[in-house]
Amino acid sequence: MARYLGLLLLAVLVLAASCESAVFSPVSESHRSAALELFSPADGSYGSLEETYEALKTFKVLGIEKKHDITTSSCASVAHTLKSTSLASKDYFQALRVNSILKCDLNSEAFRGTESKLKGSLNGANSLIDFYYSIGGLMLLKEQMPEVDVHLGDADRIFRSIKALGQSDGRWRLNSNNPESSNNAAGIALEALAGVISLATPQIDNSLITTLKNDVLKLFDGIERYDDGAYYFDEKHVGALGHQSPLSASASVVRGITAVAAATSENLNLPGDKILGLAKFFLGVGIPGSAQDLFHQIDALSCLENIRQVVWKLTLFIPSGSTPLILSLPATVISVTKKDQLKVRVSTVLGSPAPTLSVRLMQIFVSGSKDASVTDQKLKFDAVSGIHVLETMPKNIDVGSYVFSFEIIFDNPEHKKTYVTGGRTRVLVHITGVIKIDNADIVILDGDHGSIETQKKLKLPGGNDVALSANHLQKLRLSFDLTTPSGNAFKPHQAFLKLRHESGVDHIFLVGNSGKKLEIILDFLGLVEKFFYLSGRYDIQLTVGDSDMENSFLQLLGSVELDLPDAPEKAARPPPQPVDPYSRYGPKPEIAHIFRAPEKRPAKELSLVFLVLVLIPFFGFLAGLVQLRANLKNFPKATAPSTFAILFHLGIAAVLALYALFWLKDQSQLCLTHFPCTCILLLTFLFGPIYHTEGTRLIGNVLDVCWAQDTVSSCIHFVQVKIYVKGPILIPGS
Repeated sequence: MARYLGLLLLAVLVLAASCESAVFSPVSESHRSAALELFSPADGSYGSLEETYEALKTFKVLGIEKKHDITTSSCASVAHTLKSTSLASKDYFQALRVNSILKCDLNSEAFRGTESKLKGSLNGANSLIDFYYSIGGLMLLKEQMPEVDVHLGDADRIFRSIKALGQSDGRWRLNSNNPESSNNAAGIALEALAGVISLATPQIDNSLITTLKNDVLKLFDGIERYDDGAYYFDEKHVGALGHQSPLSASASVVRGITAVAAATSENLNLPGDKILGLAKFFLGVGIPGSAQDLFHQIDALSCLENIRQVVWKLTLFIPSGSTPLILSLPATVISVTKKDQLKVRVSTVLGSPAPTLSVRLMQIFVSGSKDASVTDQKLKFDAVSGIHVLETMPKNIDVGSYVFSFEIIFDNPEHKKTYVTGGRTRVLVHITGVIKIDNADIVILDGDHGSIETQKKLKLPGGNDVALSANHLQKLRLSFDLTTPSGNAFKPHQAFLKLRHESGVDHIFLVGNSGKKLEIILDFLGLVEKFFYLSGRYDIQLTVGDSDMENSFLQLLGSVELDLPDAPEKAARPPPQPVDPYSRYGPKPEIAHIFRAPEKRPAKELSLVFLVLVLIPFFGFLAGLVQLRANLKNFPKATAPSTFAILFHLGIAAVLALYALFWLKDQSQLCLTHFPCTCILLLTFLFGPIYHTEGTRLIGNVLDVCWAQDTVSSCIHFVQVKIYVKGPILIPGS
């Protein structure tokens, strides 16, 4: 028997060590900032009265002063809704909820008219939603206008009508025609039944209330649980209200339980561990991303904070509180190098101060191990900051991950009837520090005898640029020592040695651990195939890292020049290097346009000499005229002879101009440049064949002008032009 008891105790210890609780933090400034961002009105108002109430209730619970002035528009909408006679009970219910926060200036007639409309809707209700809105509206009227008679004379009938929709597992149906039940509907039903109990005249039969208590306890039998101790109500059914998430379903149940607890005078005997687990679930959600989810979270936490009932905890009839207290750590990473102190805060789910109490550190477990140490050390309370501080760490605590087990002890035992702490709270804490690195060196060893041939000292972490050389018959050894600030051996989570060939092929090796020393030996003879027989330069890179090591590093140590044998024919080839996927978005190669090579031209000096030679005949012509004593004074004066003489000389001028343009024109010019040439050619054709005058002599010879034109031009092109100029010239003495 003792043997089995010992095994049972060992199993309990292992389970306690393995169940590392998550850190749950109460509502903080982050929730307030999120509320202001998510509940932002458009044009001074929200979309509906329901959204208005969710925003106002969230602001009220979080203690946020109204940053948006929506009172005027919201109160106008409330007054208009309450005066209307053809709206549904849901609209009156939402209007009264908004008015319960804004306290609008409404006359009593609006309330009395609303009371009759809600009672009429209640008498004709045939679904759970109709009961909920009608009874909820009457409850709000009772709070806002006590003189209005909202009591129910047939409360037993209404109670039984709602109870008829309940199921044996504690869940409810939305109506009698729908066989599916849900936890969300259960929360709605509990709120409605709590309202019936409050409005009943005379009081509800006590047996019905007892039945309701049993339904609440049955509801907790189907609650779901996470590994971190959080409890929640799941929702699988999609009904008239649409799909409800676990957050909205759990919030609905919590609102219903809170309403029942406030309406009845009897103890509900709620399981305290599950109440605390619900609080952990809502806090574990973090900060929701939608306005409605944030409302469900904050409203449910507000309900849990206000519960004041005696509960049934862990199936033992022990009076215990039902308002959850949350033990949280402002920081779960403690640096022994910086001499940080472990701090613990205890508060309600909304961050309100806890009653006078003390926090004790009971046990410390090594994360992922069965090893545990019992300390039973009390934390010092700082009244100014409201934080419990562990001034000195236990001596057996070193760099690593640990599970700290805390226990809350009330100074006043009566507080156990009001608050629930959940027993011991386990929190994962990371103890970090600067790891000392000694005796770091890299060595080239002889392959046969293991003698040191080359040795280089390393500074880790630090700047290193060693240059080594080795062949396939040698070995490379890298070693260094790691010790914690307390002088104990430290084993990092990651220690890798990487060799990268100049072609980009990587080879990664795990650095072994033996006590304080980390060492790796690479036998190149056995690695030639792994290295694909690639000789050349290999860069050496060392990586040492751990979540608890403050000076983790990844650095280049230097390089080694390897001389490996030639690869055999059937040896494996190195894998192709992966292509960078972002290279497709890089700059493309420049597009070089190819043009026609320019034509070869003679030298400038040669062109000038040619120009002079071309002009010599012209000057010779002028000299010839002078030598022949040409008489230009006897130019004809009569009309007909002068006309022909002018035309004759214009023809000569056209021929000379054609010569000039031929030598001066640029081949790259276009039609506009060729146009003068064309005009002169036309003049030459017109004035060339001149009328023969008696007594003249033929002095002109045939002038052949060949003009080769570029075919690319869009102008009129002359492949070959032959001009025959003939005409009389007056010779003195003829």
